[in-house]
Amino acid sequence: MAQTVPPVLDRPPSRPDRGVPVAATAVVLAVLAASVLRPLFAPWLDVPSLQLWSTVFVALMIQATPFLLLGVVVSGALAALVPPAFIARVLPRNGALAVGAGACAGTLLPGCECGSVPISGRLVSRGAPPAAALAFMLAAPAINPIVLLSTAVAFPGQPEVVAARFLASLATAVVVGLIWLRRGDDEALVRALRRIHDRGDRLSTFVATTRHDFLLAGGYLVLGAAVAATAQTVVPPEVIDTVAGNVVLAVAVLTLLAIILSICSEADAFVVAGLPQFPMVARLAFLVVGPVVDIKLVAMQAGVFGKRFAVTFAPLALVVSLTAAVLVGWWLL
Repeated sequence: MAQTVPPVLDRPPSRPDRGVPVAATAVVLAVLAASVLRPLFAPWLDVPSLQLWSTVFVALMIQATPFLLLGVVVSGALAALVPPAFIARVLPRNGALAVGAGACAGTLLPGCECGSVPISGRLVSRGAPPAAALAFMLAAPAINPIVLLSTAVAFPGQPEVVAARFLASLATAVVVGLIWLRRGDDEALVRALRRIHDRGDRLSTFVATTRHDFLLAGGYLVLGAAVAATAQTVVPPEVIDTVAGNVVLAVAVLTLLAIILSICSEADAFVVAGLPQFPMVARLAFLVVGPVVDIKLVAMQAGVFGKRFAVTFAPLALVVSLTAAVLVGWWLL
């Protein structure tokens, strides 16, 4: 199928920015309040299992939050300072080369999932080849330096985990981009022309993007840390051992968790590192699938590009990312 590049159009927004969900804001504020007030309630919470749960939960939050904050600040700066039109202009005109360049740009222009979807929409609206914009959307939150650094910190002394995550995620971005180049429906992506718009001046864009991404991603981080802490303290060890002892079942369970939990890529390594019973190939699947397809991302993609696109793109991204994780994990880990 021949690729068509949509015309460069600037249209006013078709609907206002709805901002950060109230639930995400409430979760983040509740966690901050609980952290500050924890000493006051300690005497009433003197239960060993609850103390262990809170220790694991707080440890995960303390480890992951600095990387999450750094990631959303960089994402906000990119949204404010790097015009998508510039990226669209420097991409090669050849489709396959543009896909490779778009994927590699994700390593140089890091951003979390919350920012990569609208940025890719802006790329399409400025005339970038849709397949290249999608490769960027998959690569940016998965293999940028902040994510790789956080993975190295979460898995100390295991550089092979960082290498495996990088290779599997890069392969996912390139393969999905090339498949879309040949068989994708670019008409679905034209919806981006009507939905993507700039927020205003650079400072306003930076503040709004950083605030939105931190509160939204922070809410999902809280959920992920709570699930990991619960698995370590509440779920019977024999249940975890049974699941973790079967590689196929372990991969399926952690892939499903990655889709449901929707944890920001700057923090997901700390959550899955808190599940040491699972084999590394299963934990790699969690790290590779999460930034590519989860509930949050599918919802954002449907909002930006339309439901027709999301229904086609999400299954493709899931199959390719899971296959890449299993193959690279079997090879390196």
